[in-house]
Amino acid sequence: MDILVKPEANELRKAMQRPVVEQANLEATIKDVFDAVREYGDEALVLLGKKFDQCPALKQKVSCMGYGSQLSPELKSAISKASSNIREFHAAQQSSKAVVETMPGVECWRESVGIEKVGIYIPGGSAPLFSTVLMLAIPADIAGCKEVVVCTPPNAEGGLNPAIAYALEVSGLSEVNLVGGAQAIAAMTLGTESISAVNKLFGPGNQYVTYAKQYAQKYGVAIDMPAGPSEVLVIADELANPEFIAADLLSQAEHGEDSQVILLTDSQELAKKVKEVTYTQLEDLLRKEIAREALKFARIIVLDSLNECVQVSNQYAPEHLIINTSNADDLLAGIVNAGSVFVGPYSPESVGDYASGTNHTLPTNGYARAYSGVNLASFQKQITFQKLSKKGIQNIGRIVEVMAENEGLDAHKNAVTVRLNTLK
Repeated sequence: MDILVKPEANELRKAMQRPVVEQANLEATIKDVFDAVREYGDEALVLLGKKFDQCPALKQKVSCMGYGSQLSPELKSAISKASSNIREFHAAQQSSKAVVETMPGVECWRESVGIEKVGIYIPGGSAPLFSTVLMLAIPADIAGCKEVVVCTPPNAEGGLNPAIAYALEVSGLSEVNLVGGAQAIAAMTLGTESISAVNKLFGPGNQYVTYAKQYAQKYGVAIDMPAGPSEVLVIADELANPEFIAADLLSQAEHGEDSQVILLTDSQELAKKVKEVTYTQLEDLLRKEIAREALKFARIIVLDSLNECVQVSNQYAPEHLIINTSNADDLLAGIVNAGSVFVGPYSPESVGDYASGTNHTLPTNGYARAYSGVNLASFQKQITFQKLSKKGIQNIGRIVEVMAENEGLDAHKNAVTVRLNTLK
């Protein structure tokens, strides 16, 4: 975990580079998976599960009902409350129909329609992400998606993780497919005997799942967003608590060995304290070896001012941005590139991961420059409508005729002209 003090531009640019994930033979592997699933369907899913995940033979569909008894009352309560917060935040994103009369007799409006079939992938390996169920299944329900297909890897015994099952039940779903990895993405893309093909894919995963989602677009299936390893960037001043910052950096580092964590500060003293505290806290983590590897990519960078920290953050475009400064609110207007922002000393990134209500499915790898995180609109299409009266076509008709004629599209012009002629 390096500390860089007021680096030159080239040194800073190099320090802010993300870890490069080795992708040798990745495309060939994913192509083979898709080819096998297209040709052999469910049979391929069983064989690929044994090959990649050492899983027993799978039942493609299992009920996710009745697992609550296997969870502690405290965990059930936490999942239920988080579900309520997530539902409230996403329900507030619903838009009402607004009819705009652009000219007398010309009415235009837009309506949101749920995507008919969506696929949700829930990682279930070293860290079964039952929180991701809530983040994706709840907005899909609010959006009115008619069919929600869920895939998650089986556990070591070939069964369903109880917390994932309970989160599915709380979200209003009753069935899940015990299929993991790239083969799950291929199944939801192409369809098999037991898994429906979908129109759009959602959910995080390892590099194989991520590449499989990108590959699915070749088959006309949309995806939530491009994604890569998880990341957090913290902006802090001399008054920030080093314990808080170290905990925030480690909470992201434990995701995976390729996660990246960065601290930008205007205080050299704080930088030294954070580095020391980070390695102290590291020793108490269950996933400390994973976090230790991730810290090899970590950077603490001391810059001249907090405004410069904001500029560098915008260039990096972090998935998660934590602003832990005494003037945090004053810095918000300058933030233009970030997946999700956590404001002030008592806003750790983990609250957004689980329960505040915002969505934790966010753009990584710099895609926050152009992409939003998952939200209600991610599960919807916006369809525009227009309705013209006789007066409306008379008011706008000549405008369309002139424009169509000058583009050389006579049939377009005639579609208006024949109507105008009937009204003369």
